[in-house]
Amino acid sequence: MENQGGRPRTCIKLKSMMRNVVVVISVMVLWACNSEQNPKKLTRFVDPLIGTGVATTPSAIKHGIHGENNAQVVPFVTAPFGMTNWVAQTRNTEKKCLAPYYYTDSLIQGFRASHWLSGSCVQDYGTMTLMPTMGSLVTDPQKRASGFKREKEKAQVASYQVNLERYGIRALMSATTRAGIFEFTYSKEGQAHMLFDVNSDEGQGYVNVIPEAGEIEGYNPVHRIYQGHGEAAGFSGYFVVKIEKTPLGFGVYDQDGVKAGVKTDKNKNGLGAYVSFQVQPEERIKLTVGTSFVSLEEARKNLAGEIGDKGIARIILDLDDQWESLLSQVQVEGKVEADKVKFYTGLYHSYLHPRTFSDLSGTYPAFDGNAQTMTKNSGAYYSDFSMWDTYRASHPLFNLLIPSKNRAMMESLLLMAEQGGWLPIFPVWNSYTSAMIGDHASATISDALSKGTLELNPNQYKYLLKNAFESPQDFSDYKAGKGRRGLKSYLKYGYIPLEDPVNESFHKREQVSRTLEYAFDDYTLYQTALKMGDIENAKRLRKRAANYAHVFSKPDLSVRGRYRDGSFIDSLAINERQFFITEGTPRQYMWYVPHDVAGLIALMGGDNVFNETLDSFREEGHYWHGNEPGHQTPFMYNFSGQAWKTQDWVHEIVSTEYGVGPGGLSGNDDAGQMSAWLVFAQMGFYPVAPSVPQYVISGPKFDKMEIQFENGNQLQILAPGASEGKKYIQAIRWNGKPYTKTYFDHFELLEGGAIVFDMGDMPNMLWGVSKKDRPYSMSGAK
Repeated sequence: MENQGGRPRTCIKLKSMMRNVVVVISVMVLWACNSEQNPKKLTRFVDPLIGTGVATTPSAIKHGIHGENNAQVVPFVTAPFGMTNWVAQTRNTEKKCLAPYYYTDSLIQGFRASHWLSGSCVQDYGTMTLMPTMGSLVTDPQKRASGFKREKEKAQVASYQVNLERYGIRALMSATTRAGIFEFTYSKEGQAHMLFDVNSDEGQGYVNVIPEAGEIEGYNPVHRIYQGHGEAAGFSGYFVVKIEKTPLGFGVYDQDGVKAGVKTDKNKNGLGAYVSFQVQPEERIKLTVGTSFVSLEEARKNLAGEIGDKGIARIILDLDDQWESLLSQVQVEGKVEADKVKFYTGLYHSYLHPRTFSDLSGTYPAFDGNAQTMTKNSGAYYSDFSMWDTYRASHPLFNLLIPSKNRAMMESLLLMAEQGGWLPIFPVWNSYTSAMIGDHASATISDALSKGTLELNPNQYKYLLKNAFESPQDFSDYKAGKGRRGLKSYLKYGYIPLEDPVNESFHKREQVSRTLEYAFDDYTLYQTALKMGDIENAKRLRKRAANYAHVFSKPDLSVRGRYRDGSFIDSLAINERQFFITEGTPRQYMWYVPHDVAGLIALMGGDNVFNETLDSFREEGHYWHGNEPGHQTPFMYNFSGQAWKTQDWVHEIVSTEYGVGPGGLSGNDDAGQMSAWLVFAQMGFYPVAPSVPQYVISGPKFDKMEIQFENGNQLQILAPGASEGKKYIQAIRWNGKPYTKTYFDHFELLEGGAIVFDMGDMPNMLWGVSKKDRPYSMSGAK
């Protein structure tokens, strides 16, 4: 029997079967080399599902409220620092604090081209979602959603697989920096549909079907939250889809229904497009998507340049190799496999952000919505900097392991300053936000400068000074998020008094926390001023770096809200949340003096009082690892002569606040900061005060580590017994010589060599006691 084209159907089926056999064989051959099959590849230790569920760690249960006890990470398939991250969608929204995927959800609505800031409580933006279905055409994401079996969901660093049980479709996806690739395998014959949602919560956007080319294109305009809430961000998320199978039908849809045969539509709620075709059992359909923040043309060019004619097996292998190259810079050996899973998953989470914002051609949307297209010819342009979080450990980790990447990131921050007129505070969706407190872009740039990653010219330096000494003359600029919040009060009083409500900010009030963080930021800029030869401003900034003392109440041994007249607030419950503290308690924030721990010790009355107070803080369970302001606190015993307590405390946190299940992160991962803390802690040292080129020692958690630096040098760290619980440092030898300091110098580490830790089951209370061996503090500097 013949079809209308004159070919026997049996011939068509045989050719289809042979094509599928070839595809299967090619996939098997390539996958034989991937992380699952190759026991030597480190990518096999990455579990993207860690942190996708509600946190089950002790401090999250005790201290977290609202969304703070959820890591807010999703199982992204993405290149490191990818423009677009691909994920199974279980929530169809771009609303604040709602991630596209939660482990506790049981239905998949599609696969999203996401720009979710991993581990955050912000918004997804400029996204699109695609979904394969069969049978009747159902466009509503919740009504068309399919169940899946958890045991058949397979999330890996370079691919994600799941069976859509409702439709009998096996889905496989992978990615490049700016594009995604999918393969859908159909278990039965019938009518199939591919749906493409624009995802705009504002009822905006555009979609266009080009059936003769097998293409769908569209865009989703981006809008701001925080400062400028609801305003257009000045750019869109653009996408171009290519399907290798010619559709038999097509149309567009919105919340009011389907328009069959219509190619184009725009600015509707629930906007999307679809194509339909007939499929045979075990037929595979390849689909690719290019993305851009500049234009449809650039999305199409990104797709051609990064995927082109490559199959999904090749893309999976390439992406796995890309991650392997990064992970293998630090190779660890130890007895406990779970520790390796935590470590390499921590590196994976650390390397998700900031986001590549520029196209293959170098084009990117100008900062602050000024509707221009700019070009960066050397290195990528990045955005989505969760600066209140990542200045602490994420960017210091980049300075240590991938300084060339971090240099491009710092250049991006400086380009933002040039294009917008002010150095941003918390730049996400390529806009000013002032979402959190502090001025930590300045601190991050200063850290890169102090470690030789970056050079500043005088014009760039002026933007750092501008944030520290000036406020916008035009109130509309200030309201839009430019400049430090509450700076005028801070400059006048040396602290932000309680009478200043700091209204033009997402986080209002929080005056004590702002004072503490500005004091640190001033210190980092003091270091930069010295490097720039700006002695006068260096003197001013060093004086301001001591402003932390102005909100410290010695009788309470705690920070406390203060009025303009110098008096402290009457009532003070130091272990309860207060309006003048950011996301925590006075007792949790009092330790935030990373640049001058010696000064804090003196303010409290000396080593003994400091140690006793820190002891009770820990023993009474007030430390909260699930939020960033206290991340330096466990390392502070190195500054007070009891380094063994830091070793014990860090070991406990690594063991109890990080796990290998979906609940294995103790709070919002915040663009990788929680994970970067773990990476440093497992390596055995931590950057307590970014812009000080030192790392405070806590002791390794592996028996052996080899760190390969970008300069070609290799550092070997040996700590026999560490992986089996020997947590106390007895002695250290560096290149065969005794080493008694409780910190490592950044530049000495980069020289490479061999560090040998003698680890034991009992503390050596004499190690690290001498004041000359303690880490840097501003008060003790000559």
